[in-house]
Amino acid sequence: MKKAPLYSRSPRRANFPTDSPSQAAGEADTAPSKRVASSAQASGGRTAWFQRHPTAQWALTAAVLVFALVLAGVFLRPGARVITQEDIDIAVRASLEKEPLPSAAAAAYETILPSVVRVIGLMNDKDDGEDRADKSAEARAMDRSLGTGVVIIDNGTILTNLHVVAGAKRVRVRFANGHESDAVLVGEQPENDLAVLRATSLPDDLEAATMRSTADLRPGDHVIAVGHPFGIGPSVSYGVVSGMKREFRAPDGAKTLSNLIQFDAAANPGNSGGPLVTMDGQVVGVVTAILNPSEQRTFIGIGFAVPIESAASAAGMPPF
Repeated sequence: MKKAPLYSRSPRRANFPTDSPSQAAGEADTAPSKRVASSAQASGGRTAWFQRHPTAQWALTAAVLVFALVLAGVFLRPGARVITQEDIDIAVRASLEKEPLPSAAAAAYETILPSVVRVIGLMNDKDDGEDRADKSAEARAMDRSLGTGVVIIDNGTILTNLHVVAGAKRVRVRFANGHESDAVLVGEQPENDLAVLRATSLPDDLEAATMRSTADLRPGDHVIAVGHPFGIGPSVSYGVVSGMKREFRAPDGAKTLSNLIQFDAAANPGNSGGPLVTMDGQVVGVVTAILNPSEQRTFIGIGFAVPIESAASAAGMPPF
């Protein structure tokens, strides 16, 4: 097997011929003495120069001394104190005490609020939808259906419950910033009590809600219900998912809704059509019913919402 050639790290010597062996030996003998003489001359020259310039010698000495002191300060300085986990915990606690973070429910509410609307079904052709503080207004309110909706597309497409707008002569919506508009019914899904509205005029910078699949939703997950209970709002209530795939039969027994999300966040008449929202501010359902075995139409801890998958399909949106 052929070996790779090895190369020396020393420089090559010139292969010049010499006149004679004695001449080469003579040159070799005199070379060290020449180098010694040259070194002595250079050393003597430097010494003589410093003797002629004593100020320069002192300056150079001082510079060397300062440099040595700087190096000593760098290498002899005590090491910086190591930050421990306890130090971090103390700093975090102090920061939170000074400026507490909002609760998860408050953060979710702030996220969804721009997309929540009040829905008014006007049952009387003479009702202009205006709120008035007189007796006629009280009588007029009895001829109205009050509910909530959530904007799912920023072109003014709104999801709500079908029973909120069923039989209405006109539908009015009030957006989060106070802007009011008429709305028209553009779709419905009776089997899930869902209606799709489209506002005829829009506020500036309308925000659509973010919808999230219920595939990973579990009992015990925290949720909020946002709406206008009894026309008051927007209001928020906080609770957990109590169960999945529930059924609800209407009090008159005429309709049964299935595959519902059961939750215990407070909901009352007026919450219908409002969003059920996770702690990340995303909509997983549309509030549709409450269960109360008595004749009272008030909340006792059991509410139901249509999963957002069904709600999105009602609006012609693709499934998750």
